[in-house]
Amino acid sequence: MATRLKNIHNAEHYTWGGVCDGWRLLDGADLSVIQEQIPPGHGEVKHVHTTSRQFFYVLSGALQIDVGPESLRLDGGDSLEIPPSIHHKVWNPFQDTAVFLVVSSPSTRNDRINLE
Repeated sequence: MATRLKNIHNAEHYTWGGVCDGWRLLDGADLSVIQEQIPPGHGEVKHVHTTSRQFFYVLSGALQIDVGPESLRLDGGDSLEIPPSIHHKVWNPFQDTAVFLVVSSPSTRNDRINLE
């Protein structure tokens, strides 16, 4: 396998939620690394992954992650692990765009159940 430099300029890009962006920095079945950004006032619906463990790391801005009954604020430099089968929602109720990494093992492809 050849080593290849990846960044948001050459990674696969996708849009979700109409205004949020994601770049697949690593897209393996066993491990996924995505850089995402969520503008103020946007985010995703509550959902769950049955087998995937996720790790969120905020690069800039802030995120609110609802984990079960808890709401947590993550600022730049903060991280949070979400084990499989835990209901969660990631969104940005703050003033600045949130930029963060989502690391999933295994990949969340075909492993998501929306709850809202």
